[in-house]
Amino acid sequence: MLLAIDAGNTNVVFALFDGDEVKARWRIATDPRRTADEYVVWLRQLLDLEGLGIDAIDAVIIGTVVPRALHNLTVLSEKYFGVTPLVAGRGDAGWGVALDVAQPDTVGADRVLNIIAAHEKYKQDVIIIDFGTATTFDVADYDGAYKGGVIAPGINLSLDALVGKTAQLPRIALEAPEDDNVIGRTTESQMLIGIFWGYVAMIEGLVERTKAQIGRPTTVIATGGLSVLFDAHTDVFDHLESDLTLRGLLILYQRATST
Repeated sequence: MLLAIDAGNTNVVFALFDGDEVKARWRIATDPRRTADEYVVWLRQLLDLEGLGIDAIDAVIIGTVVPRALHNLTVLSEKYFGVTPLVAGRGDAGWGVALDVAQPDTVGADRVLNIIAAHEKYKQDVIIIDFGTATTFDVADYDGAYKGGVIAPGINLSLDALVGKTAQLPRIALEAPEDDNVIGRTTESQMLIGIFWGYVAMIEGLVERTKAQIGRPTTVIATGGLSVLFDAHTDVFDHLESDLTLRGLLILYQRATST
């Protein structure tokens, strides 16, 4: 089976693919200092819960936006799984799509993987909104070429900054307000309204402006953990794709090994 590893700024996600099906999915906090030995102890226990051993893994592909994490993940693959991992964007796992931007080498692997997976499925202009540590808006045209996008602070970063830079505002839980009221009656409700509805307004405004600039029918795809939260309160998304980045890794692996 294929182990696809998506190393993000906040979490590293491990997905075990049996063909095209995600057999299991696990995540651990990103820590570039975590060794291959530490990873395998954790993974061995999770595999055991699925009735599998580490010998079930016969291929690995890694996508990362944390360069320092790559070494230990590579050692994990070579030492414990006995395979040399493919690395998204390199060698046989090259992108295979045009990065039509001023600095293509600076585009995050997760963003390109999202573009690859979205184009494979929808074959038209797309806007992909990925709710991660940062919230990214990425645009690809009908040929699958990456045309650029937007990077905004993730909603949790925004909330952390609001609380961390003020003396009297309390820590609040991130959740949807109970109603559509935008006039808060307490400090906590005012904060929640500002963070949540302010974020929804940003999403809707940027999508509207981006669609106008594209000038063609465009599919809007949401991914990332908080996409479900926002989907219940806006009709701007056409599709939710929770495994978009992982699907991009699977597609790259299949292309790299098909010849």
